[in-house]
Amino acid sequence: MRQDEVTAIIERAAKLVTEHYVFPETAEHIAAHLGDRLRDGRYADVTDPAALGALVTEDLQSVNGDLHLRLRHGAKTASEREEEAEEEFWALQAAATMGGVARVERLAGNVGLLDIRPALFPPQVAGDAMMAALRLLGGTDALLLDLRGNRGGSPDMVALICGWFFAEPAHLHTMHDRAGNTHQFWSAAYLPVPRYAADKPVHVLTSAQTFSGGEELAYDLQQLGRATVIGERTRGGAHPCVGHRVHPHLELTVPVARPINPLTGTNWEGCGVTPDVEVAADAARDVAYRRALEALLAADPQRPTSDEAREALATLP
Repeated sequence: MRQDEVTAIIERAAKLVTEHYVFPETAEHIAAHLGDRLRDGRYADVTDPAALGALVTEDLQSVNGDLHLRLRHGAKTASEREEEAEEEFWALQAAATMGGVARVERLAGNVGLLDIRPALFPPQVAGDAMMAALRLLGGTDALLLDLRGNRGGSPDMVALICGWFFAEPAHLHTMHDRAGNTHQFWSAAYLPVPRYAADKPVHVLTSAQTFSGGEELAYDLQQLGRATVIGERTRGGAHPCVGHRVHPHLELTVPVARPINPLTGTNWEGCGVTPDVEVAADAARDVAYRRALEALLAADPQRPTSDEAREALATLP
């Protein structure tokens, strides 16, 4: 990369942030900071797009820590990416990962486990796979929802999954853009599978890597009182973003809106989702499993699966 290319990229990035970032006043500070760094020679010796992306991302996020504000490097060129329609791209990703359904299992004691990673794919490409998983888990007496490896995804898939946990549609959040426009998100009113009974315990597992849409799913279920979150505080990225091509191998992602939860009046941006039970991520499954088994045995010591529940408890740390 030549220096004039680098300068053009930085100036373009600053302009896009100024025009589109969800918080206009903060956008001006971010753009000014990029200009200062450019004049200070921060990018003078950069010749590699990946290295430039890393430096600019660090500077973009240094102002207010918005992790969705990034200059991302990609191996494919812009023209190669344009040949793949967005829906086709997500469809290919979903097909390669079973629609994000990484694991569905019945644990001893009739406790279900659903591991969703790497992402919550849009319902139009992964809805069938997710509904199949929920149908299989419908007969379990408690659920472990593992989001420790989830890096984000579709708010529509979040709404679809949330619909499984509530008998009636629940208001999840209202999205606000910088122009003052709003859009409400509610849990799905209809599902092609029976809903998970309201009296069945649900435990959500999180890690310090759980991000964006994965955080939303944990936050929604927690704030609506439907689940207990167990694990680590999540990364703290709530703002949806739009990508802008600034170089054949570099895309600037600019957050353009913010979700507001109707119960808390805020979201998880910058602070992450705070667990109800804070433990190391690698211990979260065992802690949640123990709590689920103990709750089931306390509710009915003579349930058909009580013996295997007791045996499972004896093996847990």
